[in-house]
Amino acid sequence: MTDSSKVIEILKQIGEQIQMEKDFLTELDNVIGDGDHGINMARGFKEVEKKLADLSGKDIGSILKTVGMSLVSTVGGASGPLYGTAFMRAGVAVGAKTEIDGSDFIAALEAAIGGIEMRGKAHEGEKTMLDALIPALNAIKKSYAENNDFKAALAQGVEAAEKGVEYTKTIIATKGRASYLGERSLGHQDPGATSACLMLKVIDRML
Repeated sequence: MTDSSKVIEILKQIGEQIQMEKDFLTELDNVIGDGDHGINMARGFKEVEKKLADLSGKDIGSILKTVGMSLVSTVGGASGPLYGTAFMRAGVAVGAKTEIDGSDFIAALEAAIGGIEMRGKAHEGEKTMLDALIPALNAIKKSYAENNDFKAALAQGVEAAEKGVEYTKTIIATKGRASYLGERSLGHQDPGATSACLMLKVIDRML
């Protein structure tokens, strides 16, 4: 499906997309959070981009773990530890492979979600990034099991993530700063779910 070089390209594109959407993500976070999600994520992926230059020829697990460590050390708020843990867990799941297939991607995404659940003590339905990622994982697994076509499965995953982002508008936040707003968080989409969906869209576009 893809190799180390392509993974580095995808990560660069994710960084560029985050930079492009920085203001939008911050705008979303201004309403229900600390107002710094876009700024923090942009800063984190700027650091990731610097590290990527030295990762050519490395295995995919090492690449993802380096990304995770960069995000943990440079992204403020809850997003740094959550995304950082997600990438590091994904890296552990992939291990020393230099090429991965659809099953490897699913295992990596599953591990990433497990890391977020563990670190954030969060579950689906709490208005977080999990509301985009878990439906995406379920859709990808189902489609891939039925058709063995990863590209088609990933498209299904993106569609599910987009629906997940919309779903966050309909629920009350129970995690993080947004939870302080209670019912006033209704009607607003979650910035973390939005950034997670953006990443999946880039992966889909690049594969």
